[in-house]
Amino acid sequence: MDQTVTLSPSAAARVAAIADKQGKPAILRLSVEGGGCSGFQYKFGLADAPESDDAVAETDGVRLVVDSVSLDLVSGCVVDYVESLGGAAFRVENPNAAAGCGCGSSFSV
Repeated sequence: MDQTVTLSPSAAARVAAIADKQGKPAILRLSVEGGGCSGFQYKFGLADAPESDDAVAETDGVRLVVDSVSLDLVSGCVVDYVESLGGAAFRVENPNAAAGCGCGSSFSV
């Protein structure tokens, strides 16, 4: 199984802009929690530093960190930032998800 995650250039640029405004390091943490419409939901937040068990991906100087438990559910995924008429959001393209929901923030395996 591919134990990597990828941060798209558009997502990296957005994280860098948000981190700069908040005076924080450009590190986006992706984690998975139980809940949401389909059983699991993605959670995003800025991190101060990677933890010792985190998988780390870097794009354009911005790091994406995922804890070891969440990594099993999102390995091989790409985190993208999309803007559309419905709004702008981070989106996870997850090859492990058997089903998702219309909101795009939850999934099942």
